[in-house]
Amino acid sequence: MKKIFIDGLCIPLFVIFALFCFPVQGQAVEPRIADILISNNSGNVLLYAQCVDCFKTEMESAILAGVPTVFTLQLDVCRERLLVWNKTIISKEIKRTIKYDNLKKTFSIYTDGDLDPVIFPDFESAQKAMADFNGIIASPLVALDKGNQYYLKMRVKIDKVRLPLYMEYVFFFVSFWDFETVWYKKEFFY
Repeated sequence: MKKIFIDGLCIPLFVIFALFCFPVQGQAVEPRIADILISNNSGNVLLYAQCVDCFKTEMESAILAGVPTVFTLQLDVCRERLLVWNKTIISKEIKRTIKYDNLKKTFSIYTDGDLDPVIFPDFESAQKAMADFNGIIASPLVALDKGNQYYLKMRVKIDKVRLPLYMEYVFFFVSFWDFETVWYKKEFFY
């Protein structure tokens, strides 16, 4: 009698253990920031990073339907201090918008501060341009004091898309792609 109870209990316990230990391949992949590098030129601290797994299938379909999508890079440059709270030197947001022109079959990417968009003929190169944050000016060097430890905090989020005339209720899938990455921290010395 005890052996049957133990055998009957072992199989469900093994199944539960296997489900928790071996992840299912169909799980959603969370967007993340990778390849973070901080450098400087003669006047600025520069950020190089890449957002990985940021385009979901519903988002791609909406972009190809002409819905503009906005990526926002939020970054803070902070100075580490021992006895008091860390001091935020610079805090900024950089917005990039991708929009598909169905007539010309081109993708336009608008960045804050740029007057003219960058035009791409195919979706793959436009996706790469949206996800790459190369040479972003994080802070001017004159705002930093030499000989101190600093760090840069950053995250990428997708702003909610606002469609006219309550079209969000018709295109309900627009709300499914709202995401933001966790905050990433990269230390540097100047």
